[in-house]
Amino acid sequence: MQFTTDARKLARTGDILFCVRGSTTGRMNWADREYAIGRGVAAIRHRTRPHLQPLVRGVIEGELRGLLAQATGSTFPNVSARQLSDLTWPPIPEDEQLAIATMVGALDDKIDLNRRMSVTLAEIARAIFKAWFVDFDPIRAKAEGRDLGLPNPITDLFPDGLLESDIGQIPEGWQAEPLGDHIEVVRGLSYRGASLVGEREGLPLHNLNSVLEGGGYKYEGIKWYAGEYKGRHLAKPGDLIVANTEQGHNHLLIGCPAIVPGTFGHDALFSHHLYRVRALESSPLTRLFIYHLLLERRMRNEVIGYTHGTTVNMLSVDGLKHPRFAVPPADLVAAFEGLVGPMFKRSEHLIGEVRTLAALRDTLLPKLISGEIRVATEAA
Repeated sequence: MQFTTDARKLARTGDILFCVRGSTTGRMNWADREYAIGRGVAAIRHRTRPHLQPLVRGVIEGELRGLLAQATGSTFPNVSARQLSDLTWPPIPEDEQLAIATMVGALDDKIDLNRRMSVTLAEIARAIFKAWFVDFDPIRAKAEGRDLGLPNPITDLFPDGLLESDIGQIPEGWQAEPLGDHIEVVRGLSYRGASLVGEREGLPLHNLNSVLEGGGYKYEGIKWYAGEYKGRHLAKPGDLIVANTEQGHNHLLIGCPAIVPGTFGHDALFSHHLYRVRALESSPLTRLFIYHLLLERRMRNEVIGYTHGTTVNMLSVDGLKHPRFAVPPADLVAAFEGLVGPMFKRSEHLIGEVRTLAALRDTLLPKLISGEIRVATEAA
């Protein structure tokens, strides 16, 4: 997001924001407020009936493949305003247009609500981790005699003060140790493109496109593989994967973690552009603790400091193992896991619903627009 005091073109609330150029051409989103828009984005709205916006988006989605095929541009496709304007509006009776828009709009609203709830749960989990294990807020509150606002069994797990160490202030009784003392790091499968197959024709393969910039799992990136592999290349639901490669040096993706979801079954593979990170049995750490630790700014900066490469940026295993942090006691890590674990399960369930609803919408829309399926209207 960028800001300007010299807005030339505006998108209104409820407009469809359509990316018309670059590597993300064709992606769409809703404007949840008024925005100034740059040259790479088009704001699309029905000229007279804004309540038909969900149907407008459906028409665009239905024609998107053809739009992208006709797009110009030597490196990335560009879609012109003329191409968008020339899309054919479906010859559907007006009352059916409204019924379809209402139905699709309800699905989109539920999808948006689930996504926002999932984001909120992730933000709450990160806020708890930062307060407990980075800013040490409960310990500072204890030292000042303030109420922690936590149940007594959890309050008792925090020490009474902080001590100076070579990584800054850390809680009394905790030790500053390298992450490598607590984790096992395994590089994934180096695969041949010829062994990639169609969906569900082989094992799912988590790859670099399975990790979101900034951290988190990207469901759309999954591939399917039917070639040879070793047992060490398997990742199970709940495993932590970390991106070890990035084109360029923006550090948006490299070192970012994701938790493998259960969506793709019990066994899956992970590619050589990822590390699988598991806590050692001797360690008090858990996968969710390590996940949030790798998202924290100080740890992330240290990990980025170990990356190298000219065109392609790489992260060595040592880059994950060398950074040091304050190791909390096992009981406190378990308390964090007990608090945050249900949030992650709820978030994964919400995203699962999103995928189901989106698939339903994408299946229904072409049939509704073509008239293959008719919807009941009040007039009928």
